[in-house]
Amino acid sequence: MKRNRMSLQDIADLAGLTKMTVSRYMRGPENVSERSRRAIDEVMRQHDYIPNRLPDILAGARSRTLGVIIPSFRNQIFADVLDGIQQVAEEHNYQTIIASHDYDPLTEQQKIITLLSYHIDALILTGRQHSQPALSSIRASGVPVAELMEIGPGALDLQVGFNNQQAAFDMTEQLIARGRQHIVFLGSMDDPRDISRYRGVEQALQSRGMEGRHIVPKEISSMALGQKMFGQIMQKFPQTDAVFCTNDDLAVGVLLECQALKIAVPQQIAIAGFHGLDIGHANQQKIASVITPRLAIGQVATRQLLNRLEDKSDSAAEELCIDLGYRLFLGDTL
Repeated sequence: MKRNRMSLQDIADLAGLTKMTVSRYMRGPENVSERSRRAIDEVMRQHDYIPNRLPDILAGARSRTLGVIIPSFRNQIFADVLDGIQQVAEEHNYQTIIASHDYDPLTEQQKIITLLSYHIDALILTGRQHSQPALSSIRASGVPVAELMEIGPGALDLQVGFNNQQAAFDMTEQLIARGRQHIVFLGSMDDPRDISRYRGVEQALQSRGMEGRHIVPKEISSMALGQKMFGQIMQKFPQTDAVFCTNDDLAVGVLLECQALKIAVPQQIAIAGFHGLDIGHANQQKIASVITPRLAIGQVATRQLLNRLEDKSDSAAEELCIDLGYRLFLGDTL
């Protein structure tokens, strides 16, 4: 049964306020007094009112919506990033529209164009590599953009992340310092951040005259995949004495497979992971890992974008490349 949509005037009459006050509230609750805010909230709650943003969008006003695109909903690392984004967005009365591209540049391009068609106020992406049509659409839209999880040259706008190559270099140095000579990197060559990490591994090994080795999984990172890939590692590189995984769930899978095969860790094989996920601490032996500030990355990027949208940032002094760093956790597996 169709019901007549409640108007701003209806809300104003029920709340004992003017239509202009209700209109200011709809643009942002912080624009009205606390008393007015409570009165409007109560009327909207009692009548299950859903605001209609279309007139504001058509009039060129802000949609108070952020577009977010991540590589995968199945990869645990992005849950913390999204949590950080959501926390700050909600504090500022912004909503998010979230999409994933499953590590496919063409899908990312399509998702970017779709989100921009909804007149989002800002766009949050993962990484620095995007298709030319996607970049053209972003530049034409004029919306502020944040690229997360890595930093480097050629920034589109704002970058918030850490140096993946240096992080992998530092962990590889720890493995080498403990006498490891046959280190295998387990990570994708489709993910630009994994490629950067492998460069860091190679850099550390080649500086010692050692050879870099890697195994490339063709599936989304998981414990089961780590268990399966360990067999391939030992078949292809039987002298392996260390495995450096691009994600902690892979590293836990490698550890479980070593335990099943009675291979002593770290005495026979050392294991390192990446990101410092909770799963790396679930086993009796805690996985050595590069701990990354995923929650903070989401928070800082969103806060920077919203400050810009709300004219609270000094554009001349604004830092466009924010390195939040990382730290090494050596655990029990080195």
